[in-house]
Amino acid sequence: MELTAQPVLVDILYPKTLAKTTTGKIAREIILVVGFVSLVAICAQIIIRLPFTTVPITGQTFGVLLAGGALGAWRGAGALALYLIAGMFLPIYAPSSASSVVGDGTIHFLFPWNGNSGLLWDMSSGGYIVGFVLAAWAAGMFARKGWYHTPWSIGGLIISNALIYIPGLLWLAYLISSDWIHPGAGMPLSELISGGDTLEKTLIGGLYPFILGDLMKLYLAALALPAAWIAVTRFKRNSH
Repeated sequence: MELTAQPVLVDILYPKTLAKTTTGKIAREIILVVGFVSLVAICAQIIIRLPFTTVPITGQTFGVLLAGGALGAWRGAGALALYLIAGMFLPIYAPSSASSVVGDGTIHFLFPWNGNSGLLWDMSSGGYIVGFVLAAWAAGMFARKGWYHTPWSIGGLIISNALIYIPGLLWLAYLISSDWIHPGAGMPLSELISGGDTLEKTLIGGLYPFILGDLMKLYLAALALPAAWIAVTRFKRNSH
């Protein structure tokens, strides 16, 4: 299905023409990117800690897909790259292997703020955070193609979401196979996740637990993006 380039959501809501000067245009881009970094950080505070993996279910995926779909490919990827870097110094990551071990089934919703910061290579979820950048870029690319106005919207979101798992699972498999010592537990990650060989442990710890949650987040994103388009276009039309 061939579609021409379409404006993304933020360009309708906050048009470039509102910024009259170069400084204003730069400020606009900064506001948009930082705003969506903040959104992803907030979504990271929606957490379900599972009793058989060190990687929690979080709301981050939802925020990542919204960021890409609303900002477009390069701004979306830039926002998540900034999130990746900022999280090494500021407590905006979801609590994961750098600060907690295998979960206890508890749910944390936003407050009190329980964010985590740390180097990606010291986190079992580090590969997934790298995947956020790829997913935001893909979601933004599909937004530019106008997929979120068509029945193809869920397909674009599924592809974008899948890109999170490529570096996420590869990194988790490497940590498991290399007997990486979990910082919080002081023992090899391979002993914290059930399963036989590396592949089975990787899938049990990094894929299977998240399928249902991801389907729910994909469904919400597939509803939210078209709904936001309808709301914004109606608002713009009524304001003229």
